[in-house]
Amino acid sequence: MDPVTRLGVVGCGLMGSGIAEVAARNALDVRVAEATSEAVDAGKRRITGSLDRAVQRGKLSEEHRDQALARISFTHDLGDMADRQFVIEAVAENRDIKTNVIRTLDKVVADPRAVLATNTSSLPIVDLAVATERPGRVIGMHFFNPVPVQRLVELIPALTTSEDTLDRTRRFAAEQLGKATVQAPDRSGFVVNALLVPYLLSAVRMVESGSARPDDIDQGMELGCAHPMGPLRLLDLIGLDTAQAVAESMYEEFKEPLYAPPALLRRMVAAGHLGRKSGRGFYAYEV
Repeated sequence: MDPVTRLGVVGCGLMGSGIAEVAARNALDVRVAEATSEAVDAGKRRITGSLDRAVQRGKLSEEHRDQALARISFTHDLGDMADRQFVIEAVAENRDIKTNVIRTLDKVVADPRAVLATNTSSLPIVDLAVATERPGRVIGMHFFNPVPVQRLVELIPALTTSEDTLDRTRRFAAEQLGKATVQAPDRSGFVVNALLVPYLLSAVRMVESGSARPDDIDQGMELGCAHPMGPLRLLDLIGLDTAQAVAESMYEEFKEPLYAPPALLRRMVAAGHLGRKSGRGFYAYEV
């Protein structure tokens, strides 16, 4: 099939803005849908700020930054995704919200060959696929935060996903977005989170039990195991609410105690201490 030239992105939070930026930097026409004017403004600031930092670091020229920004348009109406060849939803990690978005995209995207991808971290892809009239065109496409920096994308075909959709998505990610891909099974956690989440939750339990302080845990893993970022700093980057949602989804599927969110994590989320995006998690941040 022809290369993708018109991409839709639903949601412009941390993940959606990163996906839109990477696509625009790779010469795609990107249309971003958000629910409110405030969310659109926040998304624009996030994308512009990221591109400005790339310019400051010498990784992008001002001309290329301006060209990337010019390729991104915004809308409040999912109907404006009608002409898109490929749409990636990157809304909140909530089954009902994602299902409603995918179901709406199924109705409005005109091209029956268009791919509808979900950036879920843990939800079963098949549950979203069967909510549409084109389950063969639905696939999981799990990016990692921050999207402009992290090279990996997990591809998760459901039992219903066609080989053509999987091949097209792999080519799109690798050849047009410059990402490395791994194929993961359609089971909660896929490959990366199935290994990562128990590790992160174990670090929370160490803090909860008083076994170690957050900075000692992080320094130990960074300096002792050569991890680029300790588990609690990584949780703050991911977002504690997102980590809790992923853990709950994995626990629901497997009933494995290591996947159950610790009480401390739940309390922090309830208090609004979500990490970098809220200004406070296991550490304090400027927002």
